[in-house]
Amino acid sequence: MSKSTMIRGAFLLTAASFLSKFLGMIYVIPFNAMVGEQGAALYNYAYAPYGILISVATVGIPAAVSKFVSKYNSLEDYYTGVRMFKTGMSIMAVTGILTFLALFFSAEFIAKQIITTDKFDNTVEDVTMVIRMISFALIITPSMSIFRGFFQGNQSMGPTAVSQVIEQVVRIVFLLITTFLIMYVFKGTMSLAVGFATFAAFIGAIGSYIVLLTYWKKRKHFLDQKIAQQKYVHDVPKKELLRELFMYAGPFVIVAIAIPLFQLVDNFTFNRAMDAIGQAEISETALAVINVLGHKLVIIPVTLATGLSLAIMPAITNSFTAKATSQLNHQINQSIQIIIALVVPASIGLTLLSKEAYGTLYGGIEKLDFTGSLLGWYAPVGIIFALISVTAAILQGINQQNHAVINLTVALLIKIIFNMQLIHMFGAKGSIFATAIAGGVAVALNLIRINRAINFSFRQIFKRTILVGIFVLIMSLVVVSIKLIIGFIFSYEDSRWGLMLVLIVGVICGGYAYLWFAYKSTFLERIFGERVRKLGKIFR
Repeated sequence: MSKSTMIRGAFLLTAASFLSKFLGMIYVIPFNAMVGEQGAALYNYAYAPYGILISVATVGIPAAVSKFVSKYNSLEDYYTGVRMFKTGMSIMAVTGILTFLALFFSAEFIAKQIITTDKFDNTVEDVTMVIRMISFALIITPSMSIFRGFFQGNQSMGPTAVSQVIEQVVRIVFLLITTFLIMYVFKGTMSLAVGFATFAAFIGAIGSYIVLLTYWKKRKHFLDQKIAQQKYVHDVPKKELLRELFMYAGPFVIVAIAIPLFQLVDNFTFNRAMDAIGQAEISETALAVINVLGHKLVIIPVTLATGLSLAIMPAITNSFTAKATSQLNHQINQSIQIIIALVVPASIGLTLLSKEAYGTLYGGIEKLDFTGSLLGWYAPVGIIFALISVTAAILQGINQQNHAVINLTVALLIKIIFNMQLIHMFGAKGSIFATAIAGGVAVALNLIRINRAINFSFRQIFKRTILVGIFVLIMSLVVVSIKLIIGFIFSYEDSRWGLMLVLIVGVICGGYAYLWFAYKSTFLERIFGERVRKLGKIFR
């Protein structure tokens, strides 16, 4: 694969992932308007265990299959790649059925661990139902991961990108239509509406599978021709095929379930702790703000930045294998600095405009002091999420993936140990603090391991982090000044339109200020290359 093809493919997958995440944020606005924070909390109860099982069943498989297929294609042994594809499909079909059965029949047990008292709005029966509804998606989704990996191994990123977007679009359309019909046409219950909203994951998976099958039928005859013409077949035992597949995929699974695991800890402990301090009546609202509504906003810049950073990962692996130390250090510096340049200002900006963002998108102005404040505390955690993903990927690239697994396990234990204690001390914010501490420890351990493994120096990253801090401080002064000026002219916090005005003006002016200083200082050019000079037309 040429370098230009690799970069184009990486950016195509990044764009598809970002679009999927963006659509995932937008649909929450009308969905929340129909079911409220109680419905959002119920939705989260289903998605947390589902997210872990779907990650275990699929994450890392596309990358593993892609690497395997690409390896044997380069040896002109296309038949072995197809063997992997067919074997993997069989394994994933079994995995899908087993994970479906496990989640479906454990739903009531999970629900009883989440809803421990009748003081909450949602009941054990509600939670059991939504978990069982979402479990059906596990039947199909694992097989899709093999399909996507096979196409990627054949240097075709289009099927993965298109299927991701189609899956999200079909899911969202089904979710919004069924929720509207149940709530407003048939006058059904909120819990039933949320149940069908979670079942939308199964419908979206079907849409994605149809797209992948269509691509497969169109391209299969080209592959058949290559197999017919090949001269040599590697006789790799099926056991070795699977061993290589899962050895490569394993570390990706652990890293990918980091956020779902943190959220699952909240599902099992948050309500108990809030009830213990006498705040059961606001517990589900707070949980919905943190793990669903707020998380959708926080994860957008994280997805974009980590996508750009991870596009560099194949080059890091190649440099490490070739022992090109100088090039390897430059690539690691670049990947981490992309996170600093994009996620830090976005997260701090969201903290400064948390009430405006939450009120504009989700309403609920009467309780904005509580919900907006939680979003403000949660926003900077996005920086930690991004750094976890990128530093773990770097460890994978330099053959230190086992340490990424160990470090994340330590972080999870910290989250489990401190979550309830911090909630007792700080209320709902304690959950955010526990996630930040746990994630921060994982990032620190990852960075230490990177330093020890390749003697990597963080001096340049430290200097540029200080520089970004100065630019973010200037941006913050601009945003705060805008809020004070508009607030002096009229009381905008009582109106959703007023909140929207401040949000738009704050984002435009604050973002412009940050980008102006980052561009004029050549900081952006040093990270993203000469293409950034096109911004000169804006900053003249």
